[in-house]
Amino acid sequence: MSTPRSEPITYAGAGVDVHAGDRAVELMKDAVRRAQRPEVLGGLGGFAGMFDASALTGMRRPVLATSTDGVGTKVAIAQAMDVHDTIGQDLVGMVVDDIVVSGAEPLFMTDYIACGRVVPERIAAIVSGIARGCELAGVALVGGETAEHPGLLDPDEYDVAGAATGVVEHDQILGPHRVERGDVVLALPSSGLHSNGYSLVRRVVAAAGWAWDRHVDELGRTLGEECLEPTRIYTRSLLEVVRADLGLHALSHVTGGGLAANLARVLPTGELAVIERVWSPPPVFGLVQRLGRVPLDDLEQTLNMGVGFVAVVAAGTASRVQEVLAARGTDSWVVGVVADPSTARQHGVPVVQGAKGVDGGAVQLVGDYPVSAGVTRTQ
Repeated sequence: MSTPRSEPITYAGAGVDVHAGDRAVELMKDAVRRAQRPEVLGGLGGFAGMFDASALTGMRRPVLATSTDGVGTKVAIAQAMDVHDTIGQDLVGMVVDDIVVSGAEPLFMTDYIACGRVVPERIAAIVSGIARGCELAGVALVGGETAEHPGLLDPDEYDVAGAATGVVEHDQILGPHRVERGDVVLALPSSGLHSNGYSLVRRVVAAAGWAWDRHVDELGRTLGEECLEPTRIYTRSLLEVVRADLGLHALSHVTGGGLAANLARVLPTGELAVIERVWSPPPVFGLVQRLGRVPLDDLEQTLNMGVGFVAVVAAGTASRVQEVLAARGTDSWVVGVVADPSTARQHGVPVVQGAKGVDGGAVQLVGDYPVSAGVTRTQ
């Protein structure tokens, strides 16, 4: 027969501090208030976020679009650097810009933070980044959850995830069904590594014996600062193009898998996009390649290489699309064309198709990056 404990076991004694959770909510309130839309009903702290969907009744055939994601092992760098106010923007970018790919406007978002221990200031910093990302995207942050998992996560460990919902008219959905031969492919620049491929990056950095606070001259800052550069959010710029009705046929968010695999997902089966390596990837990509002697194929299949989004547009309106993007502060350049596979496929150059379970089109990357980019075909 067991002997009763002399001291009672409490929730706090088990590692969960509900008072710290309440303090975190108080600290994040101001940031969350800035990430709202007029349609939001109620305030922070409810059991569910509410969004007035009356506007949908005026649509002919509204289609809801939803997406969920996290930021992968980039959180490990945030934890190592003790910088937590940027990772939230990464989360928003990964979620809402997937919704824009369909032509939908993201409306609202919720987040989830799991941690080993609630440190109110740290949780508030994470949520401030989420709120800032929602502001940039014009998306309402309608709710979230912070869960303390002592014994499952170390006290200073955490992970973040989120989900968002948007809406688009059925007859305005973008995708492979709109793409035609002769369409032009435009590239939009990334702000750096974004939120993909950090398992490779972290392995390369560890093998080189570099510290995250190491200053790197070619980056103009520390390695950790470079790697924590927030993901660029394209939502508002791309929605301007969608609404302008300028022959935009398809969009692709360049995330895990790289440019070729993600572009292939939005091309019709049997079609080929030929992409020329005419741009210079930012220095961090060449640095990762040199430090780890990473083969170019592996680099391009893992990282965005300086292109965060691609747009497939009618050839006759490509320049006008670029003007609209520029007016929103978003650069773009022509990188390729949707061509006849029988005449455009270059012998001996690999073709990417059937990516991520989608029986879509094919993409062929040709040429070499400018020498100044420091990214080479062999290492």
